Amino acid sequence: MRKRPHAIQPLPKELPVSAILGLHQPADGEPGGDWARLRGIQYSSLRRAPVARAVTQLAAMLAAAGLLAPHLDPVIVLGWAVLVCAAAWYGARVDRAVSAVEGRSLHPGETRSYLMATLAKGLVWSIPVCGFGPFLDPQVQVKLWTVLAMLMTAFAVLIPGVPLGTLVFTGLTGGSAIACFLLLGLFDMALVASAFITVVVAGTVQSARQFLIGKVAEAGMVERDEVVSLLLREFEDGEADWLWQIDPARRVRAVSPRFAFALGKEASAIEGMPFLQLIAGSDWEAGDFPASLHDLAERLKRRETFSNLLIRVTIGGRPRWWELSGTPQIDENGQFDGFRGVGSDMTEARENSDKIAWLARYDPLTGMPNRLMLGEALGEALSHAAQWRLRCAFLMIDLDRFKAVNDTLGHHVGDQLLARVAERLKEQMTEREVCGRLGGDEFAIVIRDASDLGYVERVAQRVIQSLSQAYEIDNHTLFVGASIGSAIGPRDGEAVETLMRNADLALYRSKDEGGNAHFSYEPALHAHAEERRKLEAAMRNALERKEFSLHFQPVVDAQNETVVSFEALLRWNSSEHGAISPVKFIPLAEDTRLIVPIGEWVLREACREAMNWPDHVRVAANVSGEQLLDPNFVTGVVSALTESGLPAARLELEVTESIFLRDATLARSALEKIMALGCKVALDDFGTGYSSLGYLRKLRFSTIKIDRSFVQGAATDNAESLAIIRAVVAMADSLGMSTTAEGAETEKEVEMIRKLGCRKIQGYYYGRPMTAKDAIALFRNHAFSGA
Repeated sequence: MRKRPHAIQPLPKELPVSAILGLHQPADGEPGGDWARLRGIQYSSLRRAPVARAVTQLAAMLAAAGLLAPHLDPVIVLGWAVLVCAAAWYGARVDRAVSAVEGRSLHPGETRSYLMATLAKGLVWSIPVCGFGPFLDPQVQVKLWTVLAMLMTAFAVLIPGVPLGTLVFTGLTGGSAIACFLLLGLFDMALVASAFITVVVAGTVQSARQFLIGKVAEAGMVERDEVVSLLLREFEDGEADWLWQIDPARRVRAVSPRFAFALGKEASAIEGMPFLQLIAGSDWEAGDFPASLHDLAERLKRRETFSNLLIRVTIGGRPRWWELSGTPQIDENGQFDGFRGVGSDMTEARENSDKIAWLARYDPLTGMPNRLMLGEALGEALSHAAQWRLRCAFLMIDLDRFKAVNDTLGHHVGDQLLARVAERLKEQMTEREVCGRLGGDEFAIVIRDASDLGYVERVAQRVIQSLSQAYEIDNHTLFVGASIGSAIGPRDGEAVETLMRNADLALYRSKDEGGNAHFSYEPALHAHAEERRKLEAAMRNALERKEFSLHFQPVVDAQNETVVSFEALLRWNSSEHGAISPVKFIPLAEDTRLIVPIGEWVLREACREAMNWPDHVRVAANVSGEQLLDPNFVTGVVSALTESGLPAARLELEVTESIFLRDATLARSALEKIMALGCKVALDDFGTGYSSLGYLRKLRFSTIKIDRSFVQGAATDNAESLAIIRAVVAMADSLGMSTTAEGAETEKEVEMIRKLGCRKIQGYYYGRPMTAKDAIALFRNHAFSGA
């Protein structure tokens, strides 16, 4: 914002006698004006005619001395003359000091000094009439009075701005003369003197008033000139403001320096040039003017006032934006005399405004339409479909495995990946589609005409195929898939929000089914979403209602078939929904982070039950990534061990590779603290991820659990499964880790596992998950328990 001139407090308009004389000083808060500045103007007038005042006093002194010399001792006359000179010299010094008060407040001490100097002069000049008068004849006294009258008149004339000094001097000298005349019986002279003093006092006050009125008017004009100068200087010195003026023929005149600078030309080269030609630049010859320039030309033609008119101009071959205001000028004869106005360069503000508008509708990372613009496009597509009885579609796209890339390689690589995904999406679009980014790793496509439902499927499959190809970024080969959910309008929703929500439900199903697939919205998805909502509500109260329980599945030694541990498996028997599969409620618990308090309960309960088993039997509990990232996780493990009394070596925590995908550093730190307590850590579902070897190198796991899919494959002589199991067993043996084969259900699978060298086996062949009571009963069987 441009700075404005400081407000100048006006001088007083009303001038009462008491204030003029300085007998009354209005307070700062009183209305009327700046009295301190007015007092400064008064006393600064003492700078006027100092020589004339000195000469007047000297002439009066010589005249009075000439009158007194024939009648008095010369020494007395000379002494008096010295006093007059001393008083005059002292008064001149005080006048010179006080007259420098303009521009600041007058100190009370300065006023007193001036009054003392005036009193001194008045007392000295009272001596000839009052002190010497009784010794003089009346004729000499009248002549002395004439000298005094001349001196009083000179005071009133030569010092009009400070009437108080004149009045003090006149009061002392005139009063003493009147007193002397009365004592000597010269009543007629006393009357004449009184009349004269009255005239002098009235004249002094009136002269002072006229002097101050003139000064107030003069100051007002100066202040207006200063304000105008400040405003003009502000326009000239500002970074983007200037004055412009044209004559009736629309030619530039009175070129200001800032206007010349804005045009990038010398002022002499601009004077007399057509205004429109100057700001049109190269467009002038082509005749191809922007609409805003035509608008300006019309307003100038119609001679109408305009304000803040935004004009696109061309300066130095580059387009810029100016804001112009102008007013037609009329000369003293009432004739049109051109235009005058102000202008400012708004290019930067306009570009910032355009950028803000762009950011409001486009995603800065990918340059694609954002959620707002996609919503507008979908709204237009719905309106078009309703008008012409067509169909439109909204496809919501979520990248599979993108979070793993972002968490392991960083946001820099993640952002580059998103930009590459955006490029591939744009390549798949035709005139019928608009694609954009909703946020994060979510994208969307609006299909304006989707009457052919097969076309929606083809678009979805093209996108999945394109986005699933490898990406080469910063020497990394990355693979991500795409899950897509679609909804058809107006069939699946007549409002933008409804269609987006239904496409999101379809996308959720696609993610549930493993991703890299496309699913269309079905009304049943609402029922699924509602079921999920009810399950979540029920789960929040399940711990308080004691609806959770633990089942235990035995893990046996592959050679002697004795039980070496149990895996604790969570079960939920809801009072509202009955028995609920872990496949359904465990993912829900992780999504809602209810897995954290539930996981704490599982640890405490598993440790408590394990205390009922033989000392060599361990208990294993599954731990999710949400639990590991919880700051109180390690404290919870310590609490579970302490409350139950279970040795740390008998507790084994099972984790999957997915725990490292969110915050590998934090997860590793938590596991290292657990291992430091003496607990064991097993890597579950080994081989189903894509970076397992990296985790094995970073953490010393106690056990590697081989996924049941490899066990089943090996039983059918699948070469790949056999090779993987052999490699895992060999690697685990070399690293000092144990191996557990999961999902063994048949004798053939068990025999194959033994031959491949796995140390432990878990599966239905040796026992299904059982209650804690049934688990204890196993140890009564001497052969199975190893007792």
